[in-house]
Amino acid sequence: MTDGVHQPSLRRLWPLWTTLVVVVLLLGCGLPAVLLVGLVRESDGRATIGRIGTSATGDPATAVARGLADRMTAQLQRQSTALLAGDRAGFLAVADTAAQADLRRRFAALRALKVTVWRAEPTGLPAPVIARPGEWRMAVRFQYCFAAPDCRPSPVLIGTRWRENGDQPRLVAMEESKSAETGTRPWEVSELVVATGARTIVATTPALRGKLPGLLAQAEAAATVADGYAATGSPPDRYRVFYAGRTEWQRWYGGGRPRWTGGYAVTVGGGHHEVVLNADGLSSSGTDDLLRHELTHAASLPERGYPGKTTWWLVEGLAEYAGAGGQPVDRYEGLAEVRQLVKGGWDGRLDGVTPADDAPAERVSGSYGVGYLAVRHLVDRYGPERLLAFFTAVVHERKKLDTAAEQAFGEQWSTLHDECVAYVRAAA
Repeated sequence: MTDGVHQPSLRRLWPLWTTLVVVVLLLGCGLPAVLLVGLVRESDGRATIGRIGTSATGDPATAVARGLADRMTAQLQRQSTALLAGDRAGFLAVADTAAQADLRRRFAALRALKVTVWRAEPTGLPAPVIARPGEWRMAVRFQYCFAAPDCRPSPVLIGTRWRENGDQPRLVAMEESKSAETGTRPWEVSELVVATGARTIVATTPALRGKLPGLLAQAEAAATVADGYAATGSPPDRYRVFYAGRTEWQRWYGGGRPRWTGGYAVTVGGGHHEVVLNADGLSSSGTDDLLRHELTHAASLPERGYPGKTTWWLVEGLAEYAGAGGQPVDRYEGLAEVRQLVKGGWDGRLDGVTPADDAPAERVSGSYGVGYLAVRHLVDRYGPERLLAFFTAVVHERKKLDTAAEQAFGEQWSTLHDECVAYVRAAA
């Protein structure tokens, strides 16, 4: 599928495959809606709210909605300021009693994640809730940063519901985002405990609190590796890692991953990817490989996605190369599956090695192994810097493989392709 999957080892307790979600967009398909809203120019403030524009219409209903929107906006301004100041009472003050339990949990999670930017921007006028007289719904784009004070914020569109209350409408509910592109963020729905390092933020649920120290140390080590694959030269300000228990795995970012998935990275806009690991059956040694792989995705990929299935081998091959941690080729754990794929009718085309969504385990493993070996050959021959230049030309600049190969390697791609395939067959 279009997901960046980490090479499994069928000999491990849990196949360490990963998916890169909402990143692969075919050329011409456009950006996900949640990314589109993130392209609006940011204001300079850290807790500011965009006001609803005025209109020449004299329609009374529109005038009522606009006035209510202004009052809701003022309430959101107060709430944003309180969140950044660590003022829980002020954060809750805008809400009805029924909404406060959910808001307390959100406040605690966001503060634990060290929220540094929080902007609430209404995206249109509120609309009445037909079944609930006196209630209104307004979509709000929230933009946030964690740990880094000057990051480019990640946007999320959330529905809010309000009750009329004179000059100070009351917040009745803050809905889950549930976007088709990214799904619900962990901090929207779960209580979180968090550990923060120099390069990473690692969060999980209270039940898995004991895993945090080890996970943070592993994530920090993986970040050092991933930083070296920042295709644009600027690695993420912080890598965001969420460690999901069984329930959270089915809920965070929409859930529904294939049963063999051990983790994935999802783009959330603002140039950020958030990584999710499946706690169920993931070994400590496997976590190291998995984190190097996923954080390399976060460092190397553009937020708008990569060109599509024809370059899947390159995207996954780079992450697999980083995940392998410099081990010799003959110690790569997917070689048996590569051999099975090579001998099982593979046509020898890198652009066709992408596994189908419903591919069996061995086929998926073999596909990622092919990507790893092809990238390994290019690195061995030309070095990591020229490989990364080739990757950048293809994945970020959308250049044709022929052009990128001439530019980075001084060779025709057809020749290099055949060399990569020969290397794969020989290594298998």
